[in-house]
Amino acid sequence: MSMDLTPVQVVLAILSGGVVGFALGLIGGGGSILAVPLLLYVVGIHNAHLVIGTTALAVAVNAYLNLIPHARVGNVRWKAAVAFAIPGAIGAYIGSTLGKDMDGKALLFLFAILMLVVAILMLKPKKNNSTEMNPDIDVKFGKVIPAGLIVGIVSGFFGIGGGFLIVPGLLFSTEMPMIWAIGSSLFSVGTFGLTTAMNYAISGLVDWMVVLEYVGGGIVGGILGAMLATRLSKSKRMLNYVFSSVIVVVAIYMLYVNFSAFHHL
Repeated sequence: MSMDLTPVQVVLAILSGGVVGFALGLIGGGGSILAVPLLLYVVGIHNAHLVIGTTALAVAVNAYLNLIPHARVGNVRWKAAVAFAIPGAIGAYIGSTLGKDMDGKALLFLFAILMLVVAILMLKPKKNNSTEMNPDIDVKFGKVIPAGLIVGIVSGFFGIGGGFLIVPGLLFSTEMPMIWAIGSSLFSVGTFGLTTAMNYAISGLVDWMVVLEYVGGGIVGGILGAMLATRLSKSKRMLNYVFSSVIVVVAIYMLYVNFSAFHHL
């Protein structure tokens, strides 16, 4: 499905993709949570399901692109990444099927609650155990498979990459260093997003042109964000506070706009 966007909306889609890419490059996890509200309220595509299907694919492409540099420097533990991603993809299919069948406003109301959770999690200081670089990490399938499945369901339901859930999921189930969890998580982010997008695409709920515009803007924004991240590395906590505040404001607005959905339930 492809909407006829005005030239202004096309520019706004590219700029919105740039903002998401910039946020991802600058602060990493949680950056893509703004993809849905930007497409809804800035670009002006008001079909919630079309927005979720479209952003799922755009986020998936960005994740796979970001996976390449991490894989090159050895930050991806493929055994753990694949073991997490396969049950997660099944979960993403289940979650996206449930999401497609839900009232759009109710889905966005729940999405806004998820945004508040992400904002809180971003403010928690991250433990960095990257000094323990033992290459023989123990992949406990009894932990990895259920963790992947649960995170996949949430990711698919909301049409998000879910990196903020995948990283702790990998840390919990494999006890790998943080930098490996971040690198390995990108494989799952891409796989979950692709599964969700394919499920939505079957129902005609992906706008392919907007995906291209979003990804194009996201690549440029990601490069700029990554460049700035190295300069502002000492201000990382402040950046997280600012970005979390933005997420909270947007989430409150989404809760207000979509609250009416629950009057009809």
